[in-house]
Amino acid sequence: MTVTTNSDFAKRMMLLAQPAENFRPTATYDPDGDCIEFLAKPDSFYAERIDDLVTVYYSQETDEVVGSLIKSVSKFCRDMLEKMPGLRIEIHDGPVRLQHIFRARMWSGNFDPNDMATLTYRKLIEVSRETVIDGELCLS
Repeated sequence: MTVTTNSDFAKRMMLLAQPAENFRPTATYDPDGDCIEFLAKPDSFYAERIDDLVTVYYSQETDEVVGSLIKSVSKFCRDMLEKMPGLRIEIHDGPVRLQHIFRARMWSGNFDPNDMATLTYRKLIEVSRETVIDGELCLS
């Protein structure tokens, strides 16, 4: 169970309540939940889980990918190091490049090139690569 302080909850609600014209894409790491939430657009969205790592956010208006939730980030990084010791995903108080996490997930699994999960990961890579995120993250 993740515990959120009143202050953190208030900040999150204020971010969600901002008018669309003030929206800036974000990627926020929650150390208590060990997850990264990525929001590329201010659209209202619905969520669809594609596997044990990623839940994709789709615009309710256009059905386009507008963000995602990446769960168990630290475990994923540890698992990747076991499978591919030469590959490291490190984020140290710097800009977030989420496409590397999405691409590593594709490489680590047995994804059919025409499978819906593969196509969704490719779209997430494209959206995250094209999105400028002002925030910084720190994963320890």
